[in-house]
Amino acid sequence: MVNCCSVQWSFENFLLRGWGFIVSHANYVWKLKQTLPALSAALQEMTAQRNDVRRQVDLAEQRLLKPFEQVQLWLLKAETMITEAQELVSNGPQQMNNLCLGGCASKSCLSSYKFGKKVAKMLQEISHHKSKGAFEKVAVNQPAASVVVRPVEQAVALESTIQKVWGCIVETDVGIVGLYGLGGVGKTTILTKLNNKFSTTPNNFDVVIWALVSKDYDVGKIQDRIGGNLGFSDDSWKHKSVEEKAVDIYGVLRNKKFVVLLDDLWERVNLNQVGIPKPSQENGSKLIFTTRSLEVCGEMGARKKIKVECLESEKAWELFQNEVGYETLNSHPDIPNLAKQVAERCGGLPLALITIGRAMACKTTLGEWKYAIEMLKRCALSKMENEVFPLLKFSYDNLPNATMRSCLLYCCLHPEDYCIPKKRLVEYWFCEGLLHEFDRISEAQMQGDNIISSLLNACLLENGGVINGEDYVKMHDVIRDMALWIIREFEATENNFFVKVGAQLFEEPDVKAWESAKRMSVMENKIAVLKETPNCPNLQTLFLSRNKLKAISGGFFQCMPHLSVLDLSTNYELRALPKGISELISLECLDLSRTGIEELPIELKSLTKLKLLDLSCMFNLRKIPQHLISCFSKLQIFRISAFSKDYPNEDNVLSGGNEKLIEELKGLQRLDILRIQIKSMFCLERLLSFNLFRCWTQALELVDFRESEVLNVLCLENLERLQTLHISNCKSIKEIKMEKLHSLVSSSTNYTSYFHTLSQVRIFCCDSLRDITWLILAPNLRTLSVIACGKMEEILSEGKLGEVAGVIGISDPKPFLKLETLSLQLLLKLKSIYWDALPFPCLQLIHILKCKELKKLPLDSNSAKVNQLRIEGSKGWWSTVEWENKASRDVFLPSFKSPYE
Repeated sequence: MVNCCSVQWSFENFLLRGWGFIVSHANYVWKLKQTLPALSAALQEMTAQRNDVRRQVDLAEQRLLKPFEQVQLWLLKAETMITEAQELVSNGPQQMNNLCLGGCASKSCLSSYKFGKKVAKMLQEISHHKSKGAFEKVAVNQPAASVVVRPVEQAVALESTIQKVWGCIVETDVGIVGLYGLGGVGKTTILTKLNNKFSTTPNNFDVVIWALVSKDYDVGKIQDRIGGNLGFSDDSWKHKSVEEKAVDIYGVLRNKKFVVLLDDLWERVNLNQVGIPKPSQENGSKLIFTTRSLEVCGEMGARKKIKVECLESEKAWELFQNEVGYETLNSHPDIPNLAKQVAERCGGLPLALITIGRAMACKTTLGEWKYAIEMLKRCALSKMENEVFPLLKFSYDNLPNATMRSCLLYCCLHPEDYCIPKKRLVEYWFCEGLLHEFDRISEAQMQGDNIISSLLNACLLENGGVINGEDYVKMHDVIRDMALWIIREFEATENNFFVKVGAQLFEEPDVKAWESAKRMSVMENKIAVLKETPNCPNLQTLFLSRNKLKAISGGFFQCMPHLSVLDLSTNYELRALPKGISELISLECLDLSRTGIEELPIELKSLTKLKLLDLSCMFNLRKIPQHLISCFSKLQIFRISAFSKDYPNEDNVLSGGNEKLIEELKGLQRLDILRIQIKSMFCLERLLSFNLFRCWTQALELVDFRESEVLNVLCLENLERLQTLHISNCKSIKEIKMEKLHSLVSSSTNYTSYFHTLSQVRIFCCDSLRDITWLILAPNLRTLSVIACGKMEEILSEGKLGEVAGVIGISDPKPFLKLETLSLQLLLKLKSIYWDALPFPCLQLIHILKCKELKKLPLDSNSAKVNQLRIEGSKGWWSTVEWENKASRDVFLPSFKSPYE
C-alpha cells in the first residue's frame, strides 16, 4: 500500500514537473509578440551605445590617447551581439507567420520554441552588456616620449608656426622639416618649444633627441650629444671612433620611433655619418632642424620648408612692452610714443626687440629714450653692436665669397624699406666691376641673379614683390644696420661708405666727408644745389637720386677721377647738366631717368667708358646732339622713352621720327639691352630691319602712330628678347591683327615661339581699339595694364579664336597662365575679359577702375590661388558683379578690397 502511494505520488510529481516544463517552454512561443519588439528596441539602443563609444575611442586616438583594453573588448563583443540580434530580428516576421498559421500543434512549434528561447536569451545578454558599457573614460594618455625639457624664452607670436610644425609631425608623409629664417628671428625658440611639447602632449614616439650643430660642426660632438640621450655616456664610448659611434647610434635608433631636433645648421649634415636612420613613412620617425639658409633645407632633403618671419608691428610692440616693463613705460606720459619708435627700429626681429627692450627697462627719462633713438639711427647703440649685430654677422661671414659680401654691402646705399629693382641692382654691380666674371651685361645678369638668389636664400635679402612686371628685393632694416656696422667696424679701409639717406639734408654734405668715401649715397633728401668742388680721389659710387636738385655747379665733378656710377634720377626740377661732367672719364653708368633735363650737353662725349645710359621718362628732353650717342662705343645698356615732342633741328637726333637715333644706335656693336620709343611705322620697320636690334630690344614703346588703322603684331615676333611692350596714344589703330609674315614662318614655329619673352604689356589711350586678343600669343605674360581705351569692348575676343588658332595651330589655348597683375582702368565699354573661367594659377591682383559695363570676371571656384588673390575696385562696381553661382562668389568675397572708399 505504501509502495502504491509512493508510486502515485511520484507520478503526480512527474506530471506536475512535465506540465511546468511545457508551460515554461510554451512561454517562449506565446511571448514572441512581446519579446521580438523588445529585442528590436534593445538592438537600437545597443547600436547607438556602440556608436557613441566608438566615436569616443576614435576621438581619443586622434588626440594620441590609448584606449583601455576593456573598452576595446566591450566593443568587440557588442559588434558580435549586434550582428546576431540583427539576424534574429530579421527572421522574426517569418517565425510569427508560421506560428499563426499552425498554432502550437504545428510542426513549426519546435522551431518557434527554439527561436523564442534565442530571442529571450539575446534580450537578457544585451541588457547585461549595455549595463557594462557605461564608461567614464575610454582612453588614457600614452606615456610621453623620453625627452629632456629645456629652458625657453617667451614665444610671442610664434605659436602659429609651432602648430604648423606640429602638424607636420602628425603627417605620415613628412619625415624631414626645415625651419629657416633670419638670425635672431626665433627659430631656436620654436625648436625648444617643440622639444618641450613632446613631454606634455601625448604621442607615440619612443625618444626625442636635441643636438646643437652650429657653424663648423664636429660630427663627434653631435654624436656625443645624441649618445647622451640613448645611454651612451661613459668615457669608453666617448673615445670610440666616429664610425663606431655611428654604428651604436644606428643600432638603437633603427628599432625606435624617434624625433631628432638639430639646431643651427650651416651646411648639410650627413645623417649616415652621424648614425641617424633617414626618417621615412615606414619608420614614422622625424628630423626637424633650423638653419638660416633655404639652400640647406634643400640639401637636407626637407619635405617641408617653413620660413620663420619677423613679427608684425602689433606683435613686435607687444614683445617690446613685455621686455621694457609696465613701470618704465608709464614713468612718463611721452615714453610710450618714444618706445614705439625704438620698437619700430628693431624691424620686428625678436632678438633685437628683446635685447633693446631689456636695455631700456631701466630708462625712465625722455633724454635716455631720445638718445637711444638717435643711436639706433646711426647703428651705434652698444647693445645692438655687442649682442645683435655679431650674431647676424655670422650669416655675412658664411657667404661663399668676397663678391657676394660686397654685393650685399652695396644694398645698404638704398633707403630703409626701399624696394630695389633686381635688374637695376645687377646693372650697377656690373658697372662697378663687382661682377668681374663677365664683360657682357647679358651674361653678368645671370651671375647677378644667382647672387641675389643666394642672398635671398640666406635671408639677408627679402622679396620685395612685383611692381609693374618687374621684380624687386628689399633689405631688412636690422640687416641694413648690421651691414653699415660691418662697413664701419671691419671694412672701413677698403669700403668706406658715406650714407645719409632720408636724413632731411638741405645742403650737400661737408666737403671733408667726401675725401675718404668710396661709395656715397644721399638719396631721398632735399638738396637743391650742388655748389662745392669736393675732392673725391676714391669715390666710385654717387647716389643723388630723389632729391630736389635744380642746379649743379660747373666744378662739382672736377675731382672725381674714379667715379663709375652716377645716379641723378628722379630729380624732376634738374634742367641741365654742367659742362664739367666731361671730367668723369671713368664713368660707366649714368642714370638721368625722371629728370627735367632738356638737352644733353655735347661734353658727354668724353665719357668713352660709358656702359649704361638711362634716359627713361625724361618728359622735357628735346635735344640730343648729333653723333653724341654714337660716341659711346662701349655702351651696353641704353634706355630712352617719354621725351618731349619733336623739335625740327638738323643737329638733333630726336628730330623726325627717331630715324637719326636709330642710325646712331646701329654703330654700337656692344649694345646688349635697348629700350626705345618708336613714333611711326616707318621707324618701326627700320628698327626691325637690323638683326642687332632684334637681339637687343628688351622694351619697346609704340607712341602716336597716326598713319595706320591696323597693326600686324607679328611684325614684332622676331624681337628675341622683348620683355616690355607699351602702346600709347595710337588713336588711329582700330585693330591689332595676327597675320603670318611669310619671311618669318617656318616648320618649327609653335605656340611658345611667339612672344615667349614678353612679360609686361601696357595699352594706353588707344581710343579706337576694340580688343587685344593677340595677347594669347604671349604665354609668359606677367603684367597687363589697359587704360583709357574708350571703345575697348573685350580683352580677348571669342570671335577671333579662329584667327589665333590659324597662327599657333591650337584650337583652345589657355591664356594668362603666368599672369600676376591685371589692371583695367577707364574702359567705359568693356564688357568681357574672357568668355569663360580661367585657372589663373599665378594671379595676385585684379585692379578695376571705372569699367561700369564689366559685370563678369573670368573666375570660378577653381580659379587662382584664392588665398593670394586681391581684387580692387569700387564697392559700387563690386556689388554689380555677376557670378556663376553663390559658391564662386563666396570664394572670392574675402579677396575684395576697395582702395577708393
